[in-house]
Amino acid sequence: MAKTECSCQVLEISDLFGKDMATRDAYGATLVELGKQNPNIVVLDADLSCSTKTINFARNFPDRFFNMGVSEQDMMGTAAGLALAGKIPFASTFAIFATGRAWEQIRQSVCYSRANVKIVATHGGITVGEDGATHQSVEDVALMRVIPGMTVIVPADAYETAQALIASAEYEGPVYIRLGRAKVPSVMPKDYNFSIGKAYIFNIGSDVNIIANGIMVAEALKAAQILNAQGINTGVTNFSCVKPIDDEALYKIAKNSKLLITAEEHSIIGGLGSAVAEFICENCPVTIRRIGVNDTFGCSGDAKELLKYYGLTAENIVQLALEYFKK
Repeated sequence: MAKTECSCQVLEISDLFGKDMATRDAYGATLVELGKQNPNIVVLDADLSCSTKTINFARNFPDRFFNMGVSEQDMMGTAAGLALAGKIPFASTFAIFATGRAWEQIRQSVCYSRANVKIVATHGGITVGEDGATHQSVEDVALMRVIPGMTVIVPADAYETAQALIASAEYEGPVYIRLGRAKVPSVMPKDYNFSIGKAYIFNIGSDVNIIANGIMVAEALKAAQILNAQGINTGVTNFSCVKPIDDEALYKIAKNSKLLITAEEHSIIGGLGSAVAEFICENCPVTIRRIGVNDTFGCSGDAKELLKYYGLTAENIVQLALEYFKK
């Protein structure tokens, strides 16, 4: 049975608690600590180590770091080979390149072989900002989620990122972890323990429940505060693990809800919203509304302004809930 709960410490982990920081920065710091604890961990990068923060691992363990160049497909195939040889490879690049350019290699060499590869992709979503549509991956969760045997995780903050990385290193099998470029607020409580396949319920509302992951957990918590102040009892749950999704938590939330709202920095097609809708329609039908990117590409701009432009804010969640209850 694969381990799914964190059992070791990283930076005492609490060093990352309460800090507003980019999840990619938490990755860079945690990876070094994991490298110290496990000599079988190796890291591969596609010539973007300064951006993905794997440069930290390279400086500490140069003999266990491999810069594959602008060759993402080769990187995934090599990672699969290293895994089959007994290593625990972490393969990193931008989300758009990891999941798009190398999808076939991930399917055939990693997942079909059940290779123990951890794909940690940074720069996910539209908050990549000024790099524009070509670098803003809003499809990656869908691309990874559809492959048999792939675990998909979208951490909410630095603290959860560290724990998710530790759990993934201990877990036997392919894992995709989606991280971001921009700083994100710290939202998870200090007593939180990440476990693959488990959601974290902040609270369950009797009117509305917001299901979110990544940067949208912070926005969901803001929206819930506003809605509760207006007399609409609202709860929030962090579904950082999109696959396998926490069926038990989802059923519990749905049966107590008048409305479910999903919120993700990803296309509404194929991501968290789709995963929730698929389960709900078959097991506990309730009205669902989805917040996300609406079947379009990103565009260049300031990260915060792009969140507003694409309707990924607390205010948009509040508006959606109010419109439903007015009806």
